[in-house]
Amino acid sequence: MQAVVIESPGDISVGELPDPAPGPGEIVVAVRACGICGTDIHIADGDLASAKYPLVPGHEFAGEVVAMGDPAPDVRGLAPEPDGQRLRLGDLVAVDPTLFCGRCRPCRLGHENLCERWGAIGVTVGGGCAELVAVPSWNAHRLPDGFDMSLGALIEPLSCAVHGYDLIKTKLGDRFIIYGAGTMGLMLLLLAERAGAVSVTVIEPNEARRKKAAELGATEALESTEHLGAGQRFDVVMDATGVIAAIEDGLRRVRPSGTFLQFGVASNAATAKVSPFKIYNEEINVIGSMAVLKSYDRACDLTTEVDLRLHSLVSGQYPLRDYSEVLKRARHGDGYKLQVVP
Repeated sequence: MQAVVIESPGDISVGELPDPAPGPGEIVVAVRACGICGTDIHIADGDLASAKYPLVPGHEFAGEVVAMGDPAPDVRGLAPEPDGQRLRLGDLVAVDPTLFCGRCRPCRLGHENLCERWGAIGVTVGGGCAELVAVPSWNAHRLPDGFDMSLGALIEPLSCAVHGYDLIKTKLGDRFIIYGAGTMGLMLLLLAERAGAVSVTVIEPNEARRKKAAELGATEALESTEHLGAGQRFDVVMDATGVIAAIEDGLRRVRPSGTFLQFGVASNAATAKVSPFKIYNEEINVIGSMAVLKSYDRACDLTTEVDLRLHSLVSGQYPLRDYSEVLKRARHGDGYKLQVVP
């Protein structure tokens, strides 16, 4: 099969690898679409400590079940799945990339995304930038027959946004501000009204992205916070950039008893200045959101049953051989979600 291989940071190629065979409890998915995101850039640059090289990247993907391994033994004593819920050859699926041990303390407390032995398809094991990928069958979520695979590949990033909303206590009538109008910032915007927002301000220096935010329902889309009143503050502040200047500005704009959500991924060496007294004195909630946690099923439902206008976030699909060029485009903020189609 054809696959992208990152041998080591900066060393990327597209070539032939052996076709995967499914082990017990696994399926093989023929990938129909795989999204590129900021995590892939961090992996390519060697800026993600959890990445394991050499690696086939790609953690946002959907495709068709083309092979199935033997059922895995169930050590938990659960009844087998009903026939109507079992995957079958030819099913279309989206794949939750999360891998966790289920035994460490975070897992036992229900925080599998913080597993002490955390892994992810496309980060620590081979992913979806390939014609074929073997995955645990329980990570695959069936999609309707004939479903648009470009949307299927958006379910993983949407599930991250859903998890972010799970972590914050929003109220009907809250006023939001979102820093960044890339794919994730726009997904947070698309969910804001459903979470109760009466208004959503988006801060984005890129003019085309500001226009997109306005098209998708932002109350106002501004180039910078210089266009806001000096004392203007918000109930919910979300950073979807990972940029330190945006984070520091956002922390200053949270209303008393409001919430700041750190959603964007900053460098693990980055630091930001905060006012501990302000956090204490105004009871500010500062919350981090990492990846996916019990949100993938709901993201599937939102994608397959609700028109969130996610189509408008797919800026282009490209053959696998163009992966390096697509990564460059993503790095430069060209468009929104770019996908490869093996």
